[in-house]
Amino acid sequence: MKNFWPQSAYKTLKPGPDGELLVTDEFLCTYLQRPELSLVPESCAVEQSIHARLLANPRCDVGEEEIGQMADADIQENYRVWLRYRARLLAATSLESFYMSLFKGEGVDVPPLFVSQLAQIFVRHILGEDAHPLETRMGELFFRTQKITLLEDGIVMGADEEVVARHLQAGETGNILDLLKSKSLAMRSADLDVLHEQNATEYWARNEDFDLAVQLNFGHEPINHFCRLVEKWIEHFLGVKTRITPMQQISDPKWSWHVGLDAAATGILNKLYNKEVLEAEELEKIICLFRLDFIDESAVAKAQAGKPVYLAIALNEQQQLKLKPQNLLFNLPLAKAS
Repeated sequence: MKNFWPQSAYKTLKPGPDGELLVTDEFLCTYLQRPELSLVPESCAVEQSIHARLLANPRCDVGEEEIGQMADADIQENYRVWLRYRARLLAATSLESFYMSLFKGEGVDVPPLFVSQLAQIFVRHILGEDAHPLETRMGELFFRTQKITLLEDGIVMGADEEVVARHLQAGETGNILDLLKSKSLAMRSADLDVLHEQNATEYWARNEDFDLAVQLNFGHEPINHFCRLVEKWIEHFLGVKTRITPMQQISDPKWSWHVGLDAAATGILNKLYNKEVLEAEELEKIICLFRLDFIDESAVAKAQAGKPVYLAIALNEQQQLKLKPQNLLFNLPLAKAS
């Protein structure tokens, strides 16, 4: 059993009878320990008093008049943002229902960092205590932007963008950067900074460093593990069992539905579906295609019954893969609940 991503705050939550996560006081207190709300030597007496009261009872009322008495205008706004966020958390029946509610209406109105943290918590919950390390590494795609590098020999490599940027800023040339610049994966096959089947257990010792690169080509194990995780994500939120298979191309004359798992993939799939002409360089942005089949056809809208849904992930103009896992929750052709 592995307790990975301990800083995600997952362990402060409580699973309900239906397996969904319930917000606890301990979970709410983790936000008070974040840099945006934690006390500093310059914190005024009003801020110190409110912070102490919230730590003792993170559900207590804090009025606008009190917030306005804080000396720092930025801290005032941080509290306003968090209190609005807290109100929505506490009004929801579970953390999952809160997450789903974020993407309905006029748009997400909470900090993107909070949304990413929730995605990490859900992946952690879905994977459980006996997760495969490669599946866990692919789970990072759900909440951390990947820097994608296309190497010679057609190798597609993903590495955590924040880690890569940090190495660049520090003027370091760590193994990840060496890998991304190298001409052949074979040159680095024994390097533990590339996670693969043979060294997968090394992930656990570095699970919160996010510094392990991974190959994202069709036919390689990381992509297969990504498929299993996507199946679990859909089943956890929607209660629908699916089977997802990697593909190299779509050659379906009756293609009727698709979902891009990121903004770049959505744009490319839309053009392909509409039979628009795409330049070779745009097609090369596709990292992998997938076929989704519903195991329980009763869950599917009648018009889509028996037909596959095509999925894709792609890199954007900044050579990033920025997954939008919520697309899987709102864009599938499911039957309407009666």
